[in-house]
Amino acid sequence: MKEFTFKALAMGSVFGVLFGASTVYLALKAGLTVSASIPIAVLAITLGRKLFRTTILENNIIQTTGSASESIAAGVVFTLPGFLFLSTAEAGNYFNYAVIFILAIFGGMLGTLLMIPLRRSLIVKEHETLPYPEGTACASVLKAGEKGGDFAKAAFRGLGFAFVYALGQKMFRFIAETPVFDTAKSKVLNGIFPSAQLSADITPEYMGVGYIIGPKIAGVLVAGSILSWFVMQPLLASLIDPVRIAQQQVKLGFLKDVATAGGYGGWDPITRTFADPASAIYRAYIRLIGAGAVAMGGLITLIKTIPTIVSSFSESIGSVKEAGKDTRIRTERDLSIRVVLFGSLALVVAIGCLSIIPGDSFFNRLLIGVLILVFGAFFVTVASRIVGIIGSSNSPVSGMTIATVMGTCLTFLAVGWSGKVYEPMALVVGGMVCIAASNAGGTSQDLKTGYLVGATPRYQQLALFIGVLVSSIAVGFTIKLLDIPSPELVAKGIHHAIGSTYNAPQATLMATLIKGIQSRNLDWNFVLAGAFLALVVELCGVRALSFAIGVYLPLSTTLPIFMGGAIRGLVDKVKKSRGVIAKAGEEDLEKGNLFATGLVAGGALMGVIFAFLKIPDKVVAFLQRLSLEKTLTSGLGEIGYYLLGVAFFAVMGYALYRAGVQREKIVEEA
Repeated sequence: MKEFTFKALAMGSVFGVLFGASTVYLALKAGLTVSASIPIAVLAITLGRKLFRTTILENNIIQTTGSASESIAAGVVFTLPGFLFLSTAEAGNYFNYAVIFILAIFGGMLGTLLMIPLRRSLIVKEHETLPYPEGTACASVLKAGEKGGDFAKAAFRGLGFAFVYALGQKMFRFIAETPVFDTAKSKVLNGIFPSAQLSADITPEYMGVGYIIGPKIAGVLVAGSILSWFVMQPLLASLIDPVRIAQQQVKLGFLKDVATAGGYGGWDPITRTFADPASAIYRAYIRLIGAGAVAMGGLITLIKTIPTIVSSFSESIGSVKEAGKDTRIRTERDLSIRVVLFGSLALVVAIGCLSIIPGDSFFNRLLIGVLILVFGAFFVTVASRIVGIIGSSNSPVSGMTIATVMGTCLTFLAVGWSGKVYEPMALVVGGMVCIAASNAGGTSQDLKTGYLVGATPRYQQLALFIGVLVSSIAVGFTIKLLDIPSPELVAKGIHHAIGSTYNAPQATLMATLIKGIQSRNLDWNFVLAGAFLALVVELCGVRALSFAIGVYLPLSTTLPIFMGGAIRGLVDKVKKSRGVIAKAGEEDLEKGNLFATGLVAGGALMGVIFAFLKIPDKVVAFLQRLSLEKTLTSGLGEIGYYLLGVAFFAVMGYALYRAGVQREKIVEEA
């Protein structure tokens, strides 16, 4: 069957450019990314198969090549704009196209290289324990498109439902995007339980992801968020004065000073209060606690998986001895371990030799390369496991990057490198590891898809290298294009749109952490509290990493995921009572999974489309005229408007439940 063809690589590259550009915009504007692999898989089976008669394996290469765009874009945007926010103006000179392109391509290739020897241990051997929701969903989409009939109908019903739902939510806005109930708005409740906030991003993709990962993992995730938003938030609000919270935001770079309005949560210097205290506390303290928890959870995960990692590398090294007489079947053939070893070393040496990368000498840059390789090997493994649990869309890559930045700065201090001149070097390490970890997560999903559809791993890995190259070209161009200031900004003396028009929140935080540690002025108490919180949870027998991710992520993300997981639990219970089991290997083609796949694909695709549509001012104005939000809010009140959105979300949940419990031909009575 045709697989690694020019038309597949060309189509994947085009999709990579489009999705990379839209992801850069969305990440700069809101600090969010939308998974690209599932929408590209949908496009592959609708356009590729119908117009170009592509096979299922070619469609897999299309989505593999194109999906690298989202990973590269996220890693770049979350870190490299930090050059603009470091202590010296000279650091901003490194924010140029050449540096962005080199760091993007090196980081992306490192992420793919380090995943090659891990594929068998994480994707194959732990197939039953690591669901890789987006990878599984992509495989279901490709299988459904290939089989047609009822298989395709179930997925496309979910896709159509998500399309209609997203139009109501993002275009006409009669479905609220994030219903919020905050005790700060009630004098009585705020007095006894201050700044607790219940919220949910009631989108199709979150419900679909929750259904795919199941109730157990979804429950642990939401438990971490409940601890953050219903335990730590009210406690900190009771103990800390709003002025102190504002000062902490100033310290982190979210607020200019306490005399200036703005920042997260809407600081008012006149009343000396926040309009949204919960968001203010979350940004000022909870994310630091969550970053510490994720770092400790990642360390525990690495320690527990060392035997698996060692066996995986030994298998790969053993395959070197069989070079030239490889008898393994096609679906088990990876690129040689020599490619991994020599490729990784070549990247380290190249970093040392390139004078445009921050560093005064070859030795300085070589140390950067070594740190990138060490932290990259660690967090690539952790990132792969994280996305195996909750998917790439919710992977706390910024949390892992925070841990990398802190470790790098401490290493610099240990060798006597303190001061402003070393800040750009620390950001390079954090940026490349962030890109590598982000791309490793996407690579894991792609390899899972390939495993489920019977692809050749070697061809997928080659396609990923091509995708990294094309995406790096597009991402670097887009981010520099969006950084061009408007005439109004230039008139005010502002020469970068990033930091003014585009907030780039993660990059701002990375720069602030680097400046804080290099100047020995960081709140280690919150980071260490999070680390030991994760240790306590692990000792209680709960997966610390899943719980830590919940602590780090907002409740608005984990709650709708939990709802999807709860529906999956209810469906499984109904099926068990009927004595119905799925045939081996066909679980992913159950109608409930296919419908959930459609929800994830449709919601993600519409998110990308509307992110792209929000760039032209005329389109934004047109969408504002179509919006019914103000009309419904004035007629129903804010609570009524939110309840209307929750009602539509419940209807979607019921449709997912009905699809899950529907009897189907691919199951048999036990």
